[in-house]
Amino acid sequence: MSLPAAFLAEVQRLIPADRLFDDPLSTLAFGTDASFYRLIPKLVVRVESEAEVVALLTLASRDQVSVTFRAAGTSLSGQALSDSVLIVLGDNWNGREIRDNGAQIRLQPGVIGAQANAVLVPFQRKIGPDPASINACKIGGIVANNASGMCCGTAQNTYHTLAGIRLVLADGSVLDTEDSASVSAFQTRHAPLLQQLAELGRKTRANSALAARIRHKYRLKNTTGLSLNALVDFDQPLDILSHLMVGSEGILGFISAVTYDTVPDHPHKASALLVFPDVEHCCRAVTVLKSQPVSAVELLDRRSLRSVQDKPGMPTWVKELSPTACALLIESRAASQSLLHEQLAQIMASIAHFPLEKQVDFSEDPVVYNQLWKIRKDTFPAVGAVRQTGTTVIIEDVTFPVEQLAEGVNRLLALFDTHGYDEAIIFGHALEGNLHFVFTQGFDTAEQVARYDAFMQDVAQLVAVEFGGSLKAEHGTGRNMAPFVELEWGYDAHQLMWEIKRLLDPKGILNPDVILSHDPQIHLKHLKPLPAADEIVDKCIECGFCEPVCPSKGLTLSPRQRIVIWRDIQARQRDGQNTRALREDFQYQGVDTCAATGLCAQRCPVGINTGDLVRKLRASAANHSTSATWLAGHFAGALQGARLTLRLADGARRLLGAPLLAKTSETLHKASGNRLPQWTPAMPQAAAPIQFHAPITDARPRVVYLAACVSRAMGPSFSDREQVPLIDKTQALLEKAGFQVVFPAEQDSLCCGQPFASKGYAEQADSKRQELIDALLKASRGGLDPIYCDTSPCTLRLLQDGLDSRLNLFDPVRFIREHLLDRLEIQPQATPVAVHVTCSTQHLGESQGLIDIVKRCTREVIIPEGIHCCGFAGDKGFTTPELNAHSLRSLKDAVQHCDEGVSTSRTCEIGLSHHAGIDYHGLVYLVDRVSRPRVL
Repeated sequence: MSLPAAFLAEVQRLIPADRLFDDPLSTLAFGTDASFYRLIPKLVVRVESEAEVVALLTLASRDQVSVTFRAAGTSLSGQALSDSVLIVLGDNWNGREIRDNGAQIRLQPGVIGAQANAVLVPFQRKIGPDPASINACKIGGIVANNASGMCCGTAQNTYHTLAGIRLVLADGSVLDTEDSASVSAFQTRHAPLLQQLAELGRKTRANSALAARIRHKYRLKNTTGLSLNALVDFDQPLDILSHLMVGSEGILGFISAVTYDTVPDHPHKASALLVFPDVEHCCRAVTVLKSQPVSAVELLDRRSLRSVQDKPGMPTWVKELSPTACALLIESRAASQSLLHEQLAQIMASIAHFPLEKQVDFSEDPVVYNQLWKIRKDTFPAVGAVRQTGTTVIIEDVTFPVEQLAEGVNRLLALFDTHGYDEAIIFGHALEGNLHFVFTQGFDTAEQVARYDAFMQDVAQLVAVEFGGSLKAEHGTGRNMAPFVELEWGYDAHQLMWEIKRLLDPKGILNPDVILSHDPQIHLKHLKPLPAADEIVDKCIECGFCEPVCPSKGLTLSPRQRIVIWRDIQARQRDGQNTRALREDFQYQGVDTCAATGLCAQRCPVGINTGDLVRKLRASAANHSTSATWLAGHFAGALQGARLTLRLADGARRLLGAPLLAKTSETLHKASGNRLPQWTPAMPQAAAPIQFHAPITDARPRVVYLAACVSRAMGPSFSDREQVPLIDKTQALLEKAGFQVVFPAEQDSLCCGQPFASKGYAEQADSKRQELIDALLKASRGGLDPIYCDTSPCTLRLLQDGLDSRLNLFDPVRFIREHLLDRLEIQPQATPVAVHVTCSTQHLGESQGLIDIVKRCTREVIIPEGIHCCGFAGDKGFTTPELNAHSLRSLKDAVQHCDEGVSTSRTCEIGLSHHAGIDYHGLVYLVDRVSRPRVL
């Protein structure tokens, strides 16, 4: 059924067209969240203000149109999907306000959880919830799902740390519990609603059996159903309403702001891994640890440990554990080191009588405890990485009473065997009796669906009925557990939830079939296909962890969405369907606007680099191989041509003036179908060719200077206050530090191959790379001298596929850090400097190194939040400037107090300078300015 015409017409008047999506590609892309369900919305609306939400809900209520809200879409139970109208958060939901020296923080729903914690670091505070997805999930989802996590337990979840909330109900009415005027107006206009909530509370508290059941359920970790504890914990209707919104998964209203009471973030911590001979001893130890000063206790069964034992970096002893082994990963935190040591001694004494098969003692060394936590964090992706193509990874989330944890674990293991889930593993937050179990499941046949249903029916009976536990501890009910809510809660509690739903959403327009559904089969419907697409991406579980670092997210597609679309295209083609229109749309949305820098791989649980898929697609469409070969063989001439083009552009600027040239260039760029580069005032002038000098024999150490082709072609822009070219500045700094600078012979002919690789010409790219390696071997005297590469993307390109072991190659950050700082006296400047950590610097592992160097050179360092990739992506800043503009849309505000920015890529600096309104330079400019030779 289509959406009502009157509703669509009003929405189109209300929301700009560029924030409305109803085309097949976009609706399919947004029809996926991290769960194993798929619903294709008829309309996706990106909202940028509360007023827009109010207006949309008013219209939806009038026309009885169902709506679903989505923040990050990392939810696992199908609660962020819609086959009607999907409302997604835009950029303008990122507000945060720190109060009372960090004791409270007010957040809008678009703030990523990790960002909230980052701004609280100076106060040694954090928000209570700490879900595993905290680097990707947003506050709106954290509140709406009452997310918890490894250290959160039940005491520090949103429900228990809620200080205030601003919400919008289904009828468009707004309540801000921290605004007295809002409260007064709401009490006046919604007096009957508040009276009914108060009455529901009184009736519930008076029903001793029901009240006792509610209190029991929330002594456990529990997100099954609505937060009925609000009715027994509070008697004031506004308090009841506020806390009912927590964990309501969008079925009661929209959360537009929340205020948290923050919790301590103790700076001192230590972790240990204790391996017990069996589940029984392991779980009995948990009951002892529950009263000890521990911040986290994670259980890993033998299957979990086996799933990661062959991964790189894993200790060899993991393979040698007995078949029945069961481990606890324990963490303790404290405000001081001395207190931490007291706690560690107390913890170990409390469980000293338990037999252990293996013990890794408490360590405060980050290398040690990060390795221990890597064992725990790699378990989920380990299952995802080995699953059969076409199947999905399901992670379920139950709670057993802690005193029955051992029996619960063993009964779950027995169910795995009964239903043939041999790959299933169990791990979880043992202190709360909260277990996650992960298994793979196909939904291609009726038999597969029936197997899944039978297994879940047995799980529900075991957990909810036999053990009185929770079927959802922290992942939310969604549509996954909606049919089982009554089984877990009983008839009276289930009817009470329906009564609350009808009271707050009388027309049933908010997220239907989530938490509460009249369809007992809803958990078996709208199951998401995961067809084979390409071995590069077939292991994708569509979790969305990649999205925060993607520069094109919000402009076109995110990595997750690229994979979703490509999977669908491949499946349609196999079915003989015509995919021409979808492929044409995907060319721009998925291929042309992908920066292909690979940051997504760093966030992906199974290590997928969606950029690799995009480069493969570009290669398949690359039909100018002869031209690429000619260019590779005549690279010095091409470089001269680039310099000439820049001179002509600068001549046009002198003739027409910068404003007119920029406008004319933009027009020509669009008219050419993006083939002509777009000129901006940050466009570089031509660089002069390198002046070669023969090496001399003296006492100075030699360094081979590999100047990237962009450095050889591009000088400073006409408007840059720094008019010394990068090559000259770098050479001067190296010589200041006492090095003799040597250049490879025939340098203008050399290239790392990156320009060819990015366009899909792998053969030519590899040829140029090898040619450069041979030249560097000669220039460095067979690897005797270190090699300094002035651009981090070129360094990464040379290192990625394995550099000749004789060569010692450095990017600017590492060379300055290891070879220059000890030779220079640094006098830090007072003015603040903005830092952009390029994608390549992140891949090289030098992010903190860059930041630390800049901190030595200036008293204030600004690192703009949320900008992980500038989107310039080699030459895309010229050919697809909207990608660069979108990625850096928040940069200018973030660096408005800076006079300069630093980076390690000349092309990135062009886009950064243009969009920041300040000049960005290579790191060497700053280091040179604040340094002088150290007297040795």
